[in-house]
Amino acid sequence: MTHQASAQRAAAPAKETSLWRNRNFMLLWGGQGAGTLGPRIAMVVLPLLALETLHASAFQVSLLTSLGWLPYLLFSLPAGVLADRLDQRWIMIFCDVARLLLILSVPLVALGGGLSLWYLYAVVGVSGVLTVQFTVAYRSQLPRLVRGSQLVDGNGKLGIVESLAELTGPGLGGALIGLVGTSRALFANVLTYALSALSLGLMRVPAAGRTAKGASARVPFKAAVGEGLTFVRHQPILRKLLICTSVSNFFVTATNAIAVTFMLRELHASATAVGLVFTAGSVGGLLTGIFARQIAGRVGSARVIWVSMLLPGPLYFLMPLSSSGWGVALYAVGLAALSANSTLFNVASLSYRQIVCPPELLSRVGAVYLWIAYGVIPLGALFGGTLATGVGLRATLWVCATGMWSAALFVVFSPLRKMRDVPLTAAVAG
Repeated sequence: MTHQASAQRAAAPAKETSLWRNRNFMLLWGGQGAGTLGPRIAMVVLPLLALETLHASAFQVSLLTSLGWLPYLLFSLPAGVLADRLDQRWIMIFCDVARLLLILSVPLVALGGGLSLWYLYAVVGVSGVLTVQFTVAYRSQLPRLVRGSQLVDGNGKLGIVESLAELTGPGLGGALIGLVGTSRALFANVLTYALSALSLGLMRVPAAGRTAKGASARVPFKAAVGEGLTFVRHQPILRKLLICTSVSNFFVTATNAIAVTFMLRELHASATAVGLVFTAGSVGGLLTGIFARQIAGRVGSARVIWVSMLLPGPLYFLMPLSSSGWGVALYAVGLAALSANSTLFNVASLSYRQIVCPPELLSRVGAVYLWIAYGVIPLGALFGGTLATGVGLRATLWVCATGMWSAALFVVFSPLRKMRDVPLTAAVAG
């Protein structure tokens, strides 16, 4: 183990106690929960604000969504370098406060009658850059707060609040719009960023767990970006995990891009039924987040990575097999299987990455994953819409279900298949 890795492990509590009693983890957990819920609310409020108040077209609203994802493609790699060179906790607090002020400006400008689409585009674009920087810094925090053997448990608990945000955020946004109006509903988003900043401000990261401004800080910026790419390229398991995640994200996004249209036009489902399908689908991710530690303990912390990708795959085909009436429930089952797979795979693969990456490279390696795995998301959405126009919605879902399951091949045929658990004593495995 490297000197830096030893320092990282020293940052964890000397005695492995429950994470519920780890003050720093609970503050990170609460802050992340609040910070995740806010954007889920905004996902509903901002498009409706553009449609209802500014009378935007469907294309203009889709552009608003694209601007939220574009920073992952443009800014992830530089964000990794900054997160490795600066105090990550203060980076996250700054991003929370800056996003708070940006979102707060929208209802204030709207009340003054000066809101325009270009202003919304600017807010969404800049907020997207801040979200990328926050995400890169946040995903490097957990190994500095808990022991290596608790990473799966910690990531599972963090995954729970992400699933809860997906489950409740859109509904809460819709309810707030009905109660206080579209622009005023954004004040809830402002509150979540304030709670996140407060929780992170109360954290006290051990000195040994902070990123040191040592030799890595003296490396030229461009070379520092390249170090993250080189590390991933030279590690077979990390490389396979990245390809698997990217392929899965591509086809999952293609599926999501046509899901609502498929249920409304092909299955003739009501808007209420569509909402219930997505709610039921989120339950799979919630349950696997709760039991991630127990599942990884039983299956193996390395083996669970490829098992979580391989076993749920046949259930994905229930989505194109779904039909009108009660048959729409088949889509919900397929979606729940996909949600369970996504949460368990993300928890296990992120924990692996946090264990094997040297601390001074962790943010940059995470940024490489965001750059590629999130960078394919807009392409996946475009693929889904284009293919559905050419061959039909149901046929496109068959292609997407096959594509999502095929992503498992990259981790099944990797060194992970011969491992049960991730070795906690090695700086790099694979």
